[in-house]
Order: sequence, then C-alpha cells, then structure tokens
Amino acid sequence: MMHGPWDGSWWGFGMPLLWLLFLALIVVGVVLLVRSFSRGGRTQHQPDTNGALQILAERLARGELDPDEYQQRRRVLLEGR
Repeated sequence: MMHGPWDGSWWGFGMPLLWLLFLALIVVGVVLLVRSFSRGGRTQHQPDTNGALQILAERLARGELDPDEYQQRRRVLLEGR
C-alpha cells in the first residue's frame, strides 16, 4: 500500500500548519527585533532627570533660584523617577 501526503495521517494536515507556525514565529521575531532597535534598546521611556538636575544646578549657580526653590524642584524631579 502506498502512503501519500493525504493518506489520513497527521502529516497530511500537520506539516503545512507547522510551516505556518514556523513562519509566524519568524515574522514575530523580526517585528520585535525591529521595534527593539527603533526604541534604541530601551523597553520603557525613561526621562533624563540627570540633565534636568544639571540645568537646575546651573540655574542655582547663576542665582536664578534660591536654595529653597532649588531643593523643592530637585525633590519633584527625583520623586518622578
């Protein structure tokens, strides 16, 4: 008796489904890889508080802020982390 691809075994329907699953996994992997590179490797948006703290310190040094206002704004920036 000859066995073909549609002889009733699971290979008749299983192989095309396995290939589709394999291709879907490849597509999902490529999409995730592209999204990872487009974000610069970051998974979440993280604000640049170091730059803001530096600007705040410069404003204090120039006399634009008094020490109390500096401490208040610094606390707000650090709590937002």
